[in-house]
Amino acid sequence: MAQIRSDGTTAANLAKLAARLGNGQSLRVGFLEGATYENPDGSTTPVGYVAALNNYGHGGTPPRPFFTNMVAEKSGEWGNALEVAMHATDNDPEAALSLLGEHIAGDLREAIINTNDPPLSPVTIMLRSMRRADPSLVVTGRVVGEAAKRVAAGESPKDSTSAKPLVDTGQMLASIDYEVTVK
Repeated sequence: MAQIRSDGTTAANLAKLAARLGNGQSLRVGFLEGATYENPDGSTTPVGYVAALNNYGHGGTPPRPFFTNMVAEKSGEWGNALEVAMHATDNDPEAALSLLGEHIAGDLREAIINTNDPPLSPVTIMLRSMRRADPSLVVTGRVVGEAAKRVAAGESPKDSTSAKPLVDTGQMLASIDYEVTVK
């Protein structure tokens, strides 16, 4: 969980802000329940699960820590953003947290868009191209083997949009959301 930090100059203001917010409010930002990928076989996969696999890596797939890097780089700004939001909303906690949620969601979208390393493997790029050519294609071990054979034979992907890490269908990027809870 991200924590709001202060460099010391705004500590008193943050204490006042915390008092104005009161107890029981919460803000969740990311890939919330209900955000799913529709698989060709009719099943669904939670977007949060896929995002976690991408963030931390899995199997032979290297980590692309877009989420953890974003929190590390941006969370120090969120306390001040919340303070500004409280002033802008006449101290309405729900409205201020909504503004902060939009802000953090934007930070997360930016992190996905700006992640380019490590680059995708040639086999992954080929698989994406094959799926775009046949949206009903289910990626199995056999299909991965076929993609590897095509790459080894020197075949190039049929489209040039397949090489961007974290952005394949756009579903993960479009699924970023936030939720404010006021108790």
